[in-house]
Amino acid sequence: MFFLRSVHEADLPAIQRLLRETWHATYDSLIGPQEVERMTAKWHSLDNLRRMLERKSSEFILADDGESIAGVAYAALDGPDMIDLKLLYVLPAHQRQGIGRDLFAEIETCFDGARRLRVAVHRDNRDGIAFYQAHGLTRLEEAGPTSDGKVDVTLQKELDFHVH
Repeated sequence: MFFLRSVHEADLPAIQRLLRETWHATYDSLIGPQEVERMTAKWHSLDNLRRMLERKSSEFILADDGESIAGVAYAALDGPDMIDLKLLYVLPAHQRQGIGRDLFAEIETCFDGARRLRVAVHRDNRDGIAFYQAHGLTRLEEAGPTSDGKVDVTLQKELDFHVH
């Protein structure tokens, strides 16, 4: 049984391993294992994860069963009312068990006053896009290639507004 909790600095190496494994499982066939390795080394370095953990107006949570971490989510407030979901990954062995759903539901409620939630997903990540659409997000636009050659689809959801 997994429970959700806030990330602590001691969790960062395990989160780094989780992100590396899930990125390889998700993106090797889309962009190649060498590119995945390069991107995860850059984006999911311990220094970057530490900066995420320390950022104000953000939430960094994980799914933990007391022995291992199965999933992680990170979002930050962008402006006064937009949640920008940056990470939501579940280890392949634990997918389709509701962990991603639980992480997403928690992120949706973490930011008082937020009215919208958005996420960028690689345009060929059909499972990721389907997950977010199943959770009420609508596909908005496709962005051209970034400096890393990544092409994303932006999805967004209007949230029920209430202050906790």
